[in-house]
Amino acid sequence: MNNSKNVVVIGGGIAGIQASLDLAAMGIEVNLIEKKPCIGGRMAQLDKTFPTNDCSICILAPKLSECYRHPNINLYTLSEVQNIDGKLGNFSVEILKRARYVKEDACINCGLCAEKCPMRVEDSFERGLRKRKAIYLYYLQGVPAVMTIDRENCLWFTKEACRICEKNCDRDAIDFDQKDEKVKINNVGSVIVATGYDVYEDINPLKNYGYTQYRNVVSGLEFERLLSASGPQEGHLQRLSDGVKPKKIAFLQCVGSRDENHRSYCSSICCMYTTKEAMIANEHDNELQSYVFYTDMRAGGKGFQKFLKRGEKEYNIKYIKSKIANVNEDTKENLVITYEDLDSLEVKQITVDMVVLATCIIPPNNISDLADTLKIKLNEFNFIKANSVSSIETSREGILTCGCSHEPMDIPRSVAEASAASAKAAEIVRGG
Repeated sequence: MNNSKNVVVIGGGIAGIQASLDLAAMGIEVNLIEKKPCIGGRMAQLDKTFPTNDCSICILAPKLSECYRHPNINLYTLSEVQNIDGKLGNFSVEILKRARYVKEDACINCGLCAEKCPMRVEDSFERGLRKRKAIYLYYLQGVPAVMTIDRENCLWFTKEACRICEKNCDRDAIDFDQKDEKVKINNVGSVIVATGYDVYEDINPLKNYGYTQYRNVVSGLEFERLLSASGPQEGHLQRLSDGVKPKKIAFLQCVGSRDENHRSYCSSICCMYTTKEAMIANEHDNELQSYVFYTDMRAGGKGFQKFLKRGEKEYNIKYIKSKIANVNEDTKENLVITYEDLDSLEVKQITVDMVVLATCIIPPNNISDLADTLKIKLNEFNFIKANSVSSIETSREGILTCGCSHEPMDIPRSVAEASAASAKAAEIVRGG
C-alpha cells in the first residue's frame, strides 16, 4: 500500500458499496470490510424495491461487480474491525480476516464441491427456509463468486472426517490449512460505518402473533425470499405448511416497533415494503386479496402516498386501522386473526391463508462491540449516535456513518447518505 491516505468503509451493503464506489471514482483508495462471505447486504435478499418495484438484484448486481473489480477498492470479506488507533486524518485500523478455506484466485464457482458435500444445514441467507451445504456460495449472485467452508458444520473440522470437497475439486481450490489473519491498514484518513440493520425476531414477544408456532406465519424478510425467483420456492408463492397457493394474506404492521414494551420508535420502511410485498403477491395471482392491519400509515417519501393508493385501487389491498389481539390456527392450518377495528371500535375476526409480520428494524447484534472498538457513542435505541446537525457525523471526529447504522431508512435515502459520507471523507483525506 502506498503512503497516500485511504478510507475504510465498514459494511458491504448498498450504503457501504455506494460510499466505496463514490470514493473510488474520486481516485481515493478504499478498504471495504464485510463480515459475511459476500457483499450485498439486505438489498440482496429483497425481491423488488419500492416505489418503482424494480428487481432488487438487477439494480445491485452491477454495483457488486464494479466494487469487486475497481482498482481503487480493496475488498475484505469474512472480516471485522478489531482495533483502531489515531485521530482525524491519520487512523490505523486492524482487522481480523477469517479463513474461507477456499482459494479465491482458484475457485470458479462450479458448485461440484457443494454437490458432493454430505452435510445439510440451515441457510441463513434464506432465513432458514431451505438448507445449504457445509461448503456453499452465500447467495446465487454473491460477490466474490467464491465458495466458503462453514467451519462449524464441516465434518473435517468437527470430526476430522470427509474432505470429499477437496477430492472433487479439480482446481485445487480447497485449502483446509488456511488460517485467520490480522491485517493492519495504515494512513486511514477517515472511517465510514455502514453496518446496516437486523430484524426483530425475538420469539417470546411475538408468540401472540403465532411466529414460529404456525408455519404459515412468516416475517417480512422471509416473505421476500418466498417471492424471489432465486428463493426457496423459486418464485412460486405457496404456503409453507402444504404448498397451496394462498388466496388471502394478512400483513400485520408495527410488530415489535412503536411499542413501549419492545421498541418505541417507528421502523420507517414497513408501510411501504408491506404494500410492495402485497402488490407482488397479487402479481403472482390477481385474485389474491391482501389485508394490511395498521395503526398509522406512514409514507413520507416522494410518490409514497400515491404508491399506497395504487396498491389499494389496483392490487386488491384493503387497509384496516386496527390493533391485533392474537393469531391462532384452525384445523386446516388457516390463521384466525382477532383484532379491534379502530374505526368501528368493534372486536372482529378474519381467517386468512398466511400472515406476514412487519417486524421491527433493529441495530446489528454486534454494534455495541464495534462502537466500543471505534470509541463512538450509541443512542438510546442502540443505533450509532449521529450528530444532530449533520446526520453522517458520529461522536468521534473522522468517523462517519450512513444508512441504517444510525436509524431505519429506505434504500434511496441510504444511498444519498452514503454519497454524503463519501464526500465528507474525501474532504478529510484531501485536507479540506
